Amino acid sequence: MSETGIEEYLDEHGTLTYRNVGTSMLPLLKQGRDVFTLRKKSEERCKKNDVALYKRSDHLYVLHRIVEVRKDDYVFLGDNCIKREFGIKDDDIIGVMTAFTHKGKSFSVDDPRYRLYVWIWSHTTGLRIILKRIVRKLK
Repeated sequence: MSETGIEEYLDEHGTLTYRNVGTSMLPLLKQGRDVFTLRKKSEERCKKNDVALYKRSDHLYVLHRIVEVRKDDYVFLGDNCIKREFGIKDDDIIGVMTAFTHKGKSFSVDDPRYRLYVWIWSHTTGLRIILKRIVRKLK
């Protein structure tokens, strides 16, 4: 599906199930194994810890987690990343993840097991970033 096809498909159907590309959302989503389902972004603002598909200014599509909701924009960070992305506006967001399949098991974002993962992941972000930087320096 082409990049513009994603937006057109969501406009027509409201939801889309797709495979992720890359490693930025590990360990939640692994390329070639897992899939995620998006709903077209509504007029409502997204919430902290939502996973959303957005379009960067260079027209690349990115699926990352919202780590901060600010008055006029959002701060995003992939679960496997150390660099936050600032200045993402509501108009940049295409869709919000509602469900995913991880290792063959399907989960809603309302599933208590996923909510626990999000809580742990969000409360250990600083530590994980420090550890990843140390590992990079040691390599």
